Amino acid sequence: MISVLVADDHSMIRAGIESVLRGSRFKMVASAASGAEALDAIDHHDPAIVVLDINMPGMNGIQALETLRARDDRRPVVMLAADITDRQLLAVMRTGVDGILSKDGAGAELLDALETVMSGQKAIAPAILQRALDLTLNPDAGSALDRLNPRERRIARLVARGLRNRDIGKELTIGEGTVKVYLHTIYQKLGIDNRTELALLTVGDTENSTTAI
Repeated sequence: MISVLVADDHSMIRAGIESVLRGSRFKMVASAASGAEALDAIDHHDPAIVVLDINMPGMNGIQALETLRARDDRRPVVMLAADITDRQLLAVMRTGVDGILSKDGAGAELLDALETVMSGQKAIAPAILQRALDLTLNPDAGSALDRLNPRERRIARLVARGLRNRDIGKELTIGEGTVKVYLHTIYQKLGIDNRTELALLTVGDTENSTTAI
C-alpha cells in the first residue's frame, strides 16, 4: 500500500479523494486543511506522495511545496487547482511540482497521476507544460520590477540569489525585521505571495535586461 497525504481546505474534496483511492494500491493516511497542517502531517506520517490544493488559507500549496523543497524533500507532490494563474504555474514549475490536476477531473485522473509520479515521471498535461514554456519565454515577464524603488529591487535580487532574511539584513546593514517589512511591501506592489514568485519575477527581469543590452 502506498501512503498519500491530502491537503485541501474543503472537507468534501478530501472525502472524495479518499473515496477514489479505496480499492487501489494507494491509501490516504492523513489529511490537512492548510499548508501548515500538511507539513506537520508529513513530519508525523511520512507519506510517499503529497497532494496539495494550490489555494488554502494561511500557508497555501505553493508555500508548502516551497518549504518541502527547501528542506531537500524530493517526495512526489501533486497540485490540485480549480484554476491556476500564470504566476502560480510558474511558481510551482520552478519549485519542482510533479503533477498538476484540475479539480474538475481530479476523480477520474487522480489514480493515473499518482501512478505516474510514483514511477518518477511528471503528471502534467502537455497543454500546461506548453503554457509554462510560453510564459518563461515571454520577453515582457520582468517588467513588474519597475514598480519597485532601488532598495526594494536590490532586496528582490538578493532573494533571487537564495539569501534568507538574516543574510539580506547583513548585506544591507539593516535588521531582519526591516527586511520582512520590505518584503511585505514588495509582495503587495507586485501582487505576489511568496519568495518563489519574487525570485521568478526577478530572474526574468535580469534575463530581459541582459537580452535588451
